[in-house]
Amino acid sequence: MKSFKYTINGNVYRVIVNDINESSAEVEVNGTSYTVELDRPGKKPAAVTRVTNPTRPAVAPVKPISQVTMVVSAPKALKSPLPGTIIDITCNVGDSVKKGQKLLILEAMKMENSINSEKDGIVKEIKVNRGDVVLEGVDLIVIE
Repeated sequence: MKSFKYTINGNVYRVIVNDINESSAEVEVNGTSYTVELDRPGKKPAAVTRVTNPTRPAVAPVKPISQVTMVVSAPKALKSPLPGTIIDITCNVGDSVKKGQKLLILEAMKMENSINSEKDGIVKEIKVNRGDVVLEGVDLIVIE
């Protein structure tokens, strides 16, 4: 038995795979059991069949993973390339910025590093302040 947790379009799905054989798998999604026919080369796409809990409304069929298209339109956050201390912020929320424009200065290993915009856009949020100590990969500025 394997357990997985997926978040799709903000909805959380807890999936437990109970049994797998050559042609199908017994799975449980958020407490509802399903028999899933496994996709094999040359066969039609996988189908989902309801097994238990007939009082719940039917669930719309799910596209096989190879056909799912995810559209992400969230603003992009500029991340810290290395750990250090923020010593200056050269932009404000609402500023229009160009790709390559210096947005802040990060001191790391006694050296000042200019952190530049990765794209054109508008500063939506500044997640750090002067004097903050940050780790590598931390969101610094959100640009939309």
